[in-house]
Amino acid sequence: MDLYFEMNSGIAGDMTIAALLDLGASKEKLEKAIESLGIDGYELVFDRKIKNNIDANNFDVILTNEGHHHDHGHEGEKTENDSHDHEHSHDHTHEHVDENGNTYTHSHGVDHHGHRHLKEITELINKADISEKAKKDALGIFDIIADAEAKAHGIEKSAVHFHEVGAVDSIIDIIGTAVLIDDLGAENIYFSDLSEGYGYQYSSHGQMPIPVPAVVNILAGSDVTLKLLDEEGEHVTPTGAAIVRYYDKGEKVDSFKVKNIGLGAGNKDFAKYTNILRVMEIETSKKKH
Repeated sequence: MDLYFEMNSGIAGDMTIAALLDLGASKEKLEKAIESLGIDGYELVFDRKIKNNIDANNFDVILTNEGHHHDHGHEGEKTENDSHDHEHSHDHTHEHVDENGNTYTHSHGVDHHGHRHLKEITELINKADISEKAKKDALGIFDIIADAEAKAHGIEKSAVHFHEVGAVDSIIDIIGTAVLIDDLGAENIYFSDLSEGYGYQYSSHGQMPIPVPAVVNILAGSDVTLKLLDEEGEHVTPTGAAIVRYYDKGEKVDSFKVKNIGLGAGNKDFAKYTNILRVMEIETSKKKH
């Protein structure tokens, strides 16, 4: 199976999972994989949303311990700061940092969701009841984010704290994406240009430019083309950018037949662009580099 990600309004982890499920990936495998992680404090939401009159699939994670959405609002939206303060926000005590490249202090005592180092996340993924390919892909995506965070903060990768990125919802988004892509048996994955807005994201540490630092670090040196939209606001989360960076092999398609379509809803409503991610199963014989 060949997949094409149309990212006209950016990308986030929850949008990716929603689109892949809508395309036909197994919800049961996703739930089993997440359950095998042995973590708690969350509820999964599977429903539909209407975005500018378009019916799209919706996936969300609600953190039950604190009682809030991991608002990725982004994640669909994204904002690194926003509540999602990075992909997800748990506003807990913590001062949130951002998966994006800015300070990270953590004062929250919710160890439950934060303060995980890459080594801990690696152990969590390796113990999960998922395929070896899904493990490899999930670890690869986290490694990309860890590199970006280390660069942003000027520290060793082993010292990066994934308080936000390593939070329950982010782990679910990344492992879920890897499991669902594996379930679909995707052989080739192609991506459109990655659309992002402009302006600033506000956080507890002040203003951050959009694209946020973590997203820029993740894309630096890659073949991913960033397309700037005439739309204020963050459309790309660090998790979404890392998914693209990991799976994008630099090949583009200039023509294809559409066999199936999956639509993933974001949680934001923009003035000019419909906040959805469209993932299509395609048939193509033409490729260009």
